[in-house]
Amino acid sequence: MADDALVIGWGSVVRGRELKALDVFGETIQFWAAAQQSGRIESFQPFLLQPHGGGLAGFMLVTGDRGKLDELRASDDFGRVVARAGMVVEELGVIDAYGGEALAQQMGRFRDAAAALS
Repeated sequence: MADDALVIGWGSVVRGRELKALDVFGETIQFWAAAQQSGRIESFQPFLLQPHGGGLAGFMLVTGDRGKLDELRASDDFGRVVARAGMVVEELGVIDAYGGEALAQQMGRFRDAAAALS
């Protein structure tokens, strides 16, 4: 399993764009399925959240090699998917995420920075 990931989070659907949001969500699933089939990512999984009083309504967890994720994130195809999604949901964000060995590296950087400030 890949240690690196992207978390793509979104808020509420823009009022009046509910049906279009469903279309864009379907297109996005197709985009990630194609990326997985072509080996650009290892896996993806969408999540919807119950209403909880916060701004996050759902997220997509996309796992893969950091280099491939960075390359994909810089692609025109990804830019188009994000632009379309941004037209139908509020508070869209794309965040690098780290697990496994990548998490250990990030924690090591944090430890070094904390030690330098002590």
